[in-house]
Amino acid sequence: MTTASSAAKVGAPATGAPATKEGQGLEDVIAGPSGICEVNGDEGRLIYRGYDIHDLAQHSTFEETTYLLWHGELPTRTQLAELQEQLQANRALPPEVLDLMRRFPKSSTPMDVLRTAVSALQLWDPQENDDSDGANHQKALRLTAQMPTLVASWHRLRSGQEAIPPKTGHNTAEAFLYMLTGDDTDDIGERTLDVSLILHADHELNASTFAARVTAATLSDMHSAITSALGALIGPLHGGANEGVIRMLQEMGDISHVEPYLKGQLEAKRRIMGFGHRVYRHVDDPRATHLREMSRQLGQRRNDLKFWEMSRKIEEVMLREKDLRANVDFYSASTYHALGIPIDLFTPVFAVSRIAGWTAHVLEQYANNRLIRPRADYIGPRNLQYVPIEQRQ
Repeated sequence: MTTASSAAKVGAPATGAPATKEGQGLEDVIAGPSGICEVNGDEGRLIYRGYDIHDLAQHSTFEETTYLLWHGELPTRTQLAELQEQLQANRALPPEVLDLMRRFPKSSTPMDVLRTAVSALQLWDPQENDDSDGANHQKALRLTAQMPTLVASWHRLRSGQEAIPPKTGHNTAEAFLYMLTGDDTDDIGERTLDVSLILHADHELNASTFAARVTAATLSDMHSAITSALGALIGPLHGGANEGVIRMLQEMGDISHVEPYLKGQLEAKRRIMGFGHRVYRHVDDPRATHLREMSRQLGQRRNDLKFWEMSRKIEEVMLREKDLRANVDFYSASTYHALGIPIDLFTPVFAVSRIAGWTAHVLEQYANNRLIRPRADYIGPRNLQYVPIEQRQ
């Protein structure tokens, strides 16, 4: 939390003003303290446990960042090696869960499958009925290891292929791309996805993270909390924006169509996916900075900068016409597309990353728990008199 936010009364609007209609959705309301992530919308900064996202994106790995989110400090070489080994050892899915997934309708959306499969994992978790601190840390580790396997396995199964078992020696990014395609990726592709996973790993009390904490606050189990998060992520106002971006680019087709397309959409008062943010209102989303450059590099590597150039033109028009800046979803779309990831897996890949932040928040909630039970600002009628049913018109 920012210094100003920390000083604000928990549960009150950050401005200290009473709740208004314009502040619906708990906008700017401080819901509670957290030591995991600081989002500074005024300065356009994102900080994990005191470390700026730009430093982590440049120097860290997803596994190292995950350790940081869970434990509050960067790991030693030994600690990082142990975490990597544990993730590799827990990446395989229980055979029963794979059998269950084989029976899912092939038309099921990947996010629906992911939500259902994570819930099912709880039934075969070796510490299913153990909610101790140690067990919850192990559940966090297993879920983080299993998430890429779930996403990649469903894509294979729905395509009529058998799931590819994970193999040792892979980090999370490598493992996902290998299980998705059966091929080892090159260093550029692996590092691009690795940085993307770092950028998406946490973002304070967004809708899915808050949903996870609300569930955890009832002292429900870890898998239920993550299932709640996935349920929130399915909603198009939270997840799915990057899918909308790539479909918009495909619909435009060419850079010459960008400006007339956008003006037509804006005149019709339709939302342009990938623009605007509840927190980064007047500054760039710091995550978009890295994804913009990665999208360009991948486009150059493929000798195809069409989507990147179109994206830059869209940014220019949106800033000029609506004073809106690209958010993290905008360039993640062209980045994932350049990596060969199917469009409807874009949001599940977000979950492959955000599971680190979700589990960190659930662990933090358990460690200092208080039931989350906000009040509503009642705006309905008062003092009505009960009318017997035979007298009602």
